[in-house]
Amino acid sequence: MEIMFEFDNRPVKAQDGQTIAEALLSNGITTLRKTRNGAERGVYCAMGVCYECRAIVDGMPNTRTCMTPVTQGCKVQTQEDDRIEVDDEKR
Repeated sequence: MEIMFEFDNRPVKAQDGQTIAEALLSNGITTLRKTRNGAERGVYCAMGVCYECRAIVDGMPNTRTCMTPVTQGCKVQTQEDDRIEVDDEKR
C-alpha cells in the first residue's frame, strides 16, 4: 500500500513496511544530515550500527532512519549537526 510523508516540507511516496531510509533512497534522496563541518551524510550500513542516517523525525533529532518505519504523514527533516545541542558529559 502506498503512503505519503514529508521530507524537508516536500511530499514523498513510500510503501507501507519500508523504513524511512528505504523510502528516501527509492525516491533518489541520499543526504539525510550534514555534519558540523557541512559534509553531507546519508545511509551507510543500513542496519543501525553506524548512525550516519540520522535525521529529525517528527521533531525528534538523531533518529536512525534505517531502523525507523515510515508512517503516513510523518515529517522528516535534514539534520544539521551544528544546530543540534549535544551534552558531551552524557556521551
